[in-house]
Amino acid sequence: MIDIQGLHFRWPGSGHDVVQIDRLHVDTGCTLFVHGPSGSGKSTLLGLLAGVLMPQDGSVAVLGTRWAELGSARRDAFRADHVGYIFQQFNLLPYLAAVDNVLLPCRFSALRHERAVAQAGSPREAAHELLARVGLDARDWQRPAAALSVGQQQRVAAARALIGRPELIIADEPTSALDAPLRDAFMAVLLDQCRGAGSTLVFVSHDERLAPRFDQRLSIAAGQPLAIAVGSAS
Repeated sequence: MIDIQGLHFRWPGSGHDVVQIDRLHVDTGCTLFVHGPSGSGKSTLLGLLAGVLMPQDGSVAVLGTRWAELGSARRDAFRADHVGYIFQQFNLLPYLAAVDNVLLPCRFSALRHERAVAQAGSPREAAHELLARVGLDARDWQRPAAALSVGQQQRVAAARALIGRPELIIADEPTSALDAPLRDAFMAVLLDQCRGAGSTLVFVSHDERLAPRFDQRLSIAAGQPLAIAVGSAS
């Protein structure tokens, strides 16, 4: 699913690498927990995995496709087809209803639209199924995202990432604003949905209590090189 070789990334004007990875290989279907101190490059690593950031040296490949070999428009299309992203701040469109936020990936990706149809008969039915599974009451599906609580918005963000069964799910500290019961319920749903779809999950968090739920864990530190292969749990 993911193959990184000789990667070096530094922000403009910086004299040192924020992320340095000699080799990182992640198998299809693996759930990977990533942690490290603030400033260690966790969110930067996710941006590189998603093709939002480009390294100065080395390569990042997802599903055998190197991001650097695609132009900007093709990167956007490939990401829409194959990557679901759960942002720390959720990044929902506040004026859209919850269900319409979930449907957005199907509007940008014909592939995910087709998968949603195959899964549930229509993208809207797939969105309804996902919202029910993540625990959002049906009475809230038509409410604007801005009118939802933090916990409700987080459920919508997860459903949006999962619709159309993308092969790679990236989650950037999505549980940081949740109390323990909401966190545990969210993690159960997210992991169940990823495993049911065969999706690879890369999950960043400061909360190391979540690590035992994952197949593998990865610790990173700023500027420290990594050389690791991450496979499915054995």
